[in-house]
Amino acid sequence: METKEFPAWLKVLLKEKFFNACLEHEDVKKNEKNILCIDCCLSICPHCLPSHNSHRLLQIRRYVYNDVLRVEDGSKLMDCSLIQPYITNSSKVVFINERPHSRQFRGSGNFCYTCDRSLQSPYVFCSLSCKISDVIMRQRGLSGFLHVCNVLQLTDEGATTSTTPSSTLEATESGGDDGGVDMFWCQALACTASTEVVRKKRSSLTTTCRRVTTAVASANTEAPANFFNRRKNTPPQRAPLY
Repeated sequence: METKEFPAWLKVLLKEKFFNACLEHEDVKKNEKNILCIDCCLSICPHCLPSHNSHRLLQIRRYVYNDVLRVEDGSKLMDCSLIQPYITNSSKVVFINERPHSRQFRGSGNFCYTCDRSLQSPYVFCSLSCKISDVIMRQRGLSGFLHVCNVLQLTDEGATTSTTPSSTLEATESGGDDGGVDMFWCQALACTASTEVVRKKRSSLTTTCRRVTTAVASANTEAPANFFNRRKNTPPQRAPLY
């Protein structure tokens, strides 16, 4: 039930499984439900847009196989400050829900107030849900957290399904246990570049060696022929008799 303190659309945002196939357009390509209609409190796919053109629409994206939203879009509806952002497709995004910890890491820096995930300064929340839990615990409500937003439209990018693989995404400003993900992709790209350079050098070296070998073989083939021709036309020289 929708209340002033906790609206129904926010419950759907935190609980909905986005990027599942839309049942109304199951036979159409790009039918992943990656849009949240704020007015209908419903997740929809791009093919459902004609029925929601005049509604407030929030684009949901994917980053490292998790649901995220752009800081620019989310800030129109709620306070997204102090949540650690990441960059994908040149846009800052924040995770919607808390992610499982891949490993226990206790180093220097900040930690999420809710789940103790390692963060970069000055951020103190790893996801939107962690901040909401902290705000409710401290303030006994969401007063001051939610913003009044009467108009929320999709950008040109939002009209298409955003299912870019995580391998093509740029992870910047990340810290703690996310640093391993960033280092992994950086090393992978570096290895790929190095392999291409080595291949080009080997190819160039092989071509050069083939040219030198061919030239040497031709010279070796012609030298004996000239030598034998010269011996054939020259009268034999006998040793003098004493």
